[in-house]
Amino acid sequence: MMMIEDCIVLCGPELDPWFCKKIEIERDKIAKIDKVRPCSRIDDGAIVVMPGLWNAHTHMGDACAPDGAVGLTLEQGFFRPDGYKYRMLAEKSDEQLLDSFRDTLGYMARTGTVGHIDFREQGPRGSRLLRTVSNEIGLQSVILGQFNDLPFDDSALCANRASLPPAYVEELRLLLQESDGFSESTMNDLTDPAWREVKKITDAAGKFRAIHCLENENYRKTSVKLTGRGDLVRAIELYHPHLIIHVTAANDQEIQLLASHNVTCVLNPRANAALGLPIPPVAKLLDAGVNLLLGTDNGLLNSPNMFAELDYTYKIAKCQYGDSVKLNPAKILKMATSNMRHVFGCQFKGFVNEGGQADMIVVDFTKPHLRRSQNIVASVVGRVTPDDIVSTYRNGQLLYQNCHGTKLNIANPARTSSLQHAI
Repeated sequence: MMMIEDCIVLCGPELDPWFCKKIEIERDKIAKIDKVRPCSRIDDGAIVVMPGLWNAHTHMGDACAPDGAVGLTLEQGFFRPDGYKYRMLAEKSDEQLLDSFRDTLGYMARTGTVGHIDFREQGPRGSRLLRTVSNEIGLQSVILGQFNDLPFDDSALCANRASLPPAYVEELRLLLQESDGFSESTMNDLTDPAWREVKKITDAAGKFRAIHCLENENYRKTSVKLTGRGDLVRAIELYHPHLIIHVTAANDQEIQLLASHNVTCVLNPRANAALGLPIPPVAKLLDAGVNLLLGTDNGLLNSPNMFAELDYTYKIAKCQYGDSVKLNPAKILKMATSNMRHVFGCQFKGFVNEGGQADMIVVDFTKPHLRRSQNIVASVVGRVTPDDIVSTYRNGQLLYQNCHGTKLNIANPARTSSLQHAI
């Protein structure tokens, strides 16, 4: 058993801060949270225990070439078959990719991330390689694979009648054996009949579906040109994705469509900004009641640091509201934590509670820039840096410990750890 005494815990799906006499971790579960009183502010430092973060959109493959797409457009950098990302990936050996995955997953644990949803290129091989490293590091990887190359040429896409070729049906079945689901890059990559087949096959396998939509206006325009309908409309009609990524160019009608179909969206504001794309309409999506998650997107563009993503999203949302008062910072923090439960249910709940999985991070609020926080949740969203993280746990297992900061006793799990600070 591990025990942390005299700490503040962000409890439950609402992330309410409580001063707690102790929190006990037994094996992979949170055995007990001994609450004393609500505690939204501190005057002289504290240890804060909070849910581990989820990064809901990564592309681990291109993390081996950080900033390799600087100066390229979205299409030049990331579209198949000739985009920089795909040309670069084709040149990498398995060993090079595995080494990059280890570095990136290790960095994610260091920055408080306990799990991610990866959109993995390179067919079954790509998913298999990432799974190998994920199991080694211990960070939870939900892997969504895509075809190794595109099934249709431009003429077949324009005709919009062709079914998924048999070789690709077989590739999809093999891919689903290696991964948790499927996500092609855009709705414009497959015909309508092929999307129906993909839905049928993934349903039969009990697998997860996602798609990138409305990253810019061209996604909608191309879809209308090919099929007479926008890409978001087609996704909901044909594919029924569990996640829709980006929606930076979503108009009011499309936002209402997302809300009415209870679709979860993953926003990637820093990546969109890095490409000079529109910033997602965070405020409008929140007001419409759309369930939102956050992701850092391509390793080519961004470091997978969710605290940086939280900070940026909080500030742009406040700008969109034009109101310094309206937005509760907990709404932004939920995008990287408890909003996960609407997608995965009990499997990955994204919050700290008695009896729940010990997926959590310990943050040192005794640091000079945190020790007098008058709003703990706002400080988590806008001030915490990777150097403030004491340790990261998934299922009670240590993923990362800061060797230079406040330490928990983890050498002997049978012994009790105690951290005591004035509050």
